[in-house]
Amino acid sequence: MKKKKIVYVALVGDDLNDGHKNILKVASKYGQIIIGLMTDKAALEYTELPHFSYKERESYLKKNRLIKAIVPQDTLDFTKNLKKYKPDIVVHGDDWKVGHQRKIRNKVIKELKKWSGKLIEVKYTANIPKSANNLKFLSHSTTAELRKSKLKRLIKNKKIVKILEAHNPIGGLLIDNLSYSDEKKFDQIDGVWCSSLTDSTSRGKPDNGSLDLTTRSNWLSEMFEVSSKPVIFDADNGGPKEHLKFLVNKLEKIGVSAVVIEDKIGIKINSLFKDQSKTKQDTINNFCKKIKIMCNSRVSNDFIIISRIESLILGKGVRDALKRANSYSKAGADMILIHSNKKTPSEIFKFAKLFKKSKYFKPLVAVPSTYPSVTETNLIKHGFKIVIYANHLLRTSYLSMKKTLISILKNGQALKAQKDMISIKEIIQMIR
Repeated sequence: MKKKKIVYVALVGDDLNDGHKNILKVASKYGQIIIGLMTDKAALEYTELPHFSYKERESYLKKNRLIKAIVPQDTLDFTKNLKKYKPDIVVHGDDWKVGHQRKIRNKVIKELKKWSGKLIEVKYTANIPKSANNLKFLSHSTTAELRKSKLKRLIKNKKIVKILEAHNPIGGLLIDNLSYSDEKKFDQIDGVWCSSLTDSTSRGKPDNGSLDLTTRSNWLSEMFEVSSKPVIFDADNGGPKEHLKFLVNKLEKIGVSAVVIEDKIGIKINSLFKDQSKTKQDTINNFCKKIKIMCNSRVSNDFIIISRIESLILGKGVRDALKRANSYSKAGADMILIHSNKKTPSEIFKFAKLFKKSKYFKPLVAVPSTYPSVTETNLIKHGFKIVIYANHLLRTSYLSMKKTLISILKNGQALKAQKDMISIKEIIQMIR
């Protein structure tokens, strides 16, 4: 009896769209299908984080009768699994002939030649909306729990997690659907920053705590209807200790992945203002009590508590910041956001160098609003795991709106302003 051939197919497996189904149908004609199921780390090398965990995706694929076996593929490079299973055939869509996956394709061909294996490429199935998979996630009955765990999965599997501010659901849609790809790399924004500054400003209010936390957290339900990305919530100082339990419960229940709480007290003065003479910093003891309350209030450790240190903003220096970082870490903080309003990152890098030597070291978060020239590569080198671009969508949208308004007033018509606008058709397609 002739031995059945082994056919290897690599999949992320979040959902089987028409293209995936076609590939499996073709593959089944040649022999027994082994699925190389991408781990989170492997998937992130060429696409976004899978909505569902490896185990959930594996369970979903096991129901498909065409699949004989499922094995983990822990890198975008097929070589390790090809050497291990020596398939007779690899089946893949022909879309990887161009772009950053082309090198992977060439390595597959080279490896298969060692045992006379064959690559079969299936014509790419066009016009499959990316949003179809997102909609499945958004309609999932346990979306809040799945969403909440995404940030921790990203931190585990990426060198640095990129977070961008969005002050309305349209910003969330853009973050969810736009990415960058060329011959060398694939990249995208990993999550949303719910900023106190931009939430207040977009409503025409000053960033001094006048916009209450309930109002700010409520609009997140609108964001979660259209965006599948994890959210980090800027909670300022969190308010009185007695309110922290309710804040954590509310954020965790709706699916927020992390909360940032800063060690300032009293009426808020934005950290980017030069004059901080009226700003007061909390005592280490009191702020540690806040951290402990928040840690004890959360249901799941997937909900991340990030402590934001304002010592550098207030001119107290690196040593004070380091003392606080050690204390906040001991109190239970999962990550430390070291804030600075200097024009270079030298101050936060000095802090990071010292903190990395501490037995209480926790992964660091940077907010490079005033030092935008810092590279993500350099942040990684200094122990930062999250970078937050904290107000950039608001600032660019304000500039565009101002330009459009002036153009209409100047010309008495909208024609000239339209050259800087997307079409109404594109807007409708985005929200359909």
